[in-house]
Amino acid sequence: MPAITALLRSWRQGDGAALDHLIPLVDEELRRVARAHFRREHPGHTLQATALVHEVYLRLTDVDGLTLNDRTHFFAVASRLMRQILVDHARRKRAGKRGAGVTMMSLDDVSPASDASIVDVLALDEALEALSSRDVRQCRVVELRFFAGLTIDETAEAIGVSAATVEREWAMAKAWLYQRLSVQT
Repeated sequence: MPAITALLRSWRQGDGAALDHLIPLVDEELRRVARAHFRREHPGHTLQATALVHEVYLRLTDVDGLTLNDRTHFFAVASRLMRQILVDHARRKRAGKRGAGVTMMSLDDVSPASDASIVDVLALDEALEALSSRDVRQCRVVELRFFAGLTIDETAEAIGVSAATVEREWAMAKAWLYQRLSVQT
């Protein structure tokens, strides 16, 4: 995907037309990532994948000084934005209904089709904040693996470490999050 990287660089240098050329190249992949996020949500969610992708585009164009180095970095940032949008949405919904309609997702497996136990999106967000203050790299690995759906190798490339390090950090982060989220329930 060298075209995506070239367009990201052009966009970063102020070429607004580069974004117009970039969107068709990344749109379907962003929709796939959004659908993966929604597979972890309860049925009847009030947001849709298309709306989530559009909100990501809006947020990406609204951020000053955002540096997107390559395709992997772009999708990692986009997935993180999706997570933030879903968390913000869950917070608004919870505030409006005092806890009703809590958004849930699987943490046991990266596979979007997993039927594993579910965890509250807000609780997961709080746990990730705590993990970030404890170990930034482990938090980043979770974001890239779980939310962006990157492979071990893609995650290693994105954060500049070996695949073995990512596997170790991934295992440790999942264990820590499982324990942290189990205590909250």
